[in-house]
Amino acid sequence: MTTSSVVADPHAAPPTSLLALVRGVRRHRHLVFQLAKREVVGRYKGSFLGMAWSFFNPVLMLAVYTFVFSVAFKARWSVGAEEGKAQFAIVLFVGLMVHGLLSEVLNRAPALVLANANLVKKVVFPLEILPLVSVLAALFHCMVSLGVLLVAILFFTGYLHWSAILAPLVFLPLLVLTTGLAWILASLGVYLRDVSQTVGIITSAMMFLAPVFYPVTALPQSMQAWLFLNPLTFIIEQARSVLIWGKAPDWLGLGVYMLVAVFVAWAGYAWFQKTRKGFADVL
Repeated sequence: MTTSSVVADPHAAPPTSLLALVRGVRRHRHLVFQLAKREVVGRYKGSFLGMAWSFFNPVLMLAVYTFVFSVAFKARWSVGAEEGKAQFAIVLFVGLMVHGLLSEVLNRAPALVLANANLVKKVVFPLEILPLVSVLAALFHCMVSLGVLLVAILFFTGYLHWSAILAPLVFLPLLVLTTGLAWILASLGVYLRDVSQTVGIITSAMMFLAPVFYPVTALPQSMQAWLFLNPLTFIIEQARSVLIWGKAPDWLGLGVYMLVAVFVAWAGYAWFQKTRKGFADVL
């Protein structure tokens, strides 16, 4: 009944409630998975190594960053000299992995609707799933990187911490937050073409303003709290806790982060639904 009424009245205002968001994700979950699969496969289509690039990319980038920061710059993460470089590589990789998940989605978000302009005028196509497809594709690459990380930890230390099984719960709030931001940027990208360039600068700055290449304790005490205004900081710290240090995450902090993330996701979804009527006029 709901689907037929939407198709019968294309001028009806799209739903913007949190319940409508959940129902929409559930209703279109199969389509989202199929489109995400097509995006991941299509990204490597025609290349010699194909899907293997999804594995080699994080490994090669890890090797480059490790050389630059642990060999050229002699950087250390307050660890023993015996395993300093290996440990630094693992710690660094966690930060790069978290940042990569966020930046991959946000950098592509402003062009999502523009790249699918042919779908805008199709009443039956749910445009709101485009950011979800992007998030799911980015999650795939993040999971590949996580697999590389776990293998590296096992290789260098000989064991994995039990707390590693909690990693999905650490990443979940970031996924929800990223989806909300993607909805906002996907809409803004239609009306303001400069958004795409601006987002690239912001995501690059976020990498250096988060404890990716340095620990939070490297900053003066008075500046450490400011670092947590970056949404990457808390997730990076919690990911390292469960994956490397073998500690349970900050459940209270994750709960608060999740509440904020849900609000941002709902606000982003509502913004996208409110502004989508003008997409066809602009495109």
